[in-house]
Amino acid sequence: MKDLSTSRILIVDDTEANVDLLVDTLGDEYNIAVAMDGETALEDAVENHPDLILLDIMMPGIDGYEVCRRLKDDPVTKHIVVIFLTAMTSQKDEVKGLAIGAVDYILKPFNPSLVKARVHNQLELKQHRDNLEGLVKERTKELKLTRDVTIVAMGTMAEYRDPETGGHIQRTQNYVRLLAEHLRSHLKFKDHIDNAMIEILFVSAPLHDIGKVGIADHILLKPGKLTIEEFEEMKQHSLVGSNIISRASKQLGNNSFLNVAREIAETHHEKWDGNGYPFGLHGERIPICGRLMAIADVYDALISKRVYKPAFSHQKAVNIITEGKGTHFDPDMVEAFLGIAHEFQRTASKYADRG
Repeated sequence: MKDLSTSRILIVDDTEANVDLLVDTLGDEYNIAVAMDGETALEDAVENHPDLILLDIMMPGIDGYEVCRRLKDDPVTKHIVVIFLTAMTSQKDEVKGLAIGAVDYILKPFNPSLVKARVHNQLELKQHRDNLEGLVKERTKELKLTRDVTIVAMGTMAEYRDPETGGHIQRTQNYVRLLAEHLRSHLKFKDHIDNAMIEILFVSAPLHDIGKVGIADHILLKPGKLTIEEFEEMKQHSLVGSNIISRASKQLGNNSFLNVAREIAETHHEKWDGNGYPFGLHGERIPICGRLMAIADVYDALISKRVYKPAFSHQKAVNIITEGKGTHFDPDMVEAFLGIAHEFQRTASKYADRG
């Protein structure tokens, strides 16, 4: 833990005698700075980030209450501990100060021992709070990394069943993010796509084909065109994937990001005109995440080599997706795709299969 003697305290008081007494009381134990008015105090707080401010209430210009309000309204300074210095003794004044963010009151005239004790206690509390926040952030970071690695590992299981898919996971999740970011300001999608949703889409996309683990090898790895019966079996991977993810999401509750992953797995083969699978959904009945994944998945399949087809050029893939506007794909999403098709091509090159 940090040595409290390195703490920086800003004393704000327009009376020199008060400042001198506080400096004498605290100067041997902490790093002290002084401001004689509210404006100077605010400037110092923004620039130097003191750990604690001893703040007089009655000052010329802006008073201590207003200084405290501004400190707490600014994200840069809102975590600074504020203790009011005042000769006002009414409970009403004390309640007002605490309500706007101060943690304590020290009454004038000062008792040096009381000042030392209260400053020490508040700095110690701040240190414990900061350490706890740091631990929470670190733990959150670890959990997020664990989540992301687990998702990619699960998605890779499906890839290993089909060795020709290679970097499909990385490419498609980046395509989905590109398309979602481009649609974020679109009138039709702005209420559904924000930064949090884009992150969820990105981490969930690798699970779109997880259901392929349930498809027999003689169908999944067949080097030629599937029969009608085989294709019907292949189509089941959407439902298998949905069931796999549903079982996992039950452990995390209804607000789990896995609900988005389930919708992606279940609906990324639905088509705008209703001729997709597994449910034959059409138009806006298809979840947004499924519509996004449909474009990402088809684009990557088109530009990738398969045992049953060569890799198509970027332009041919763009043309095929354009032809599917309003039949296979959401028309607005196709328009968005066309606006950033060059970014899809750059992403495809960055995560291209090697060897």
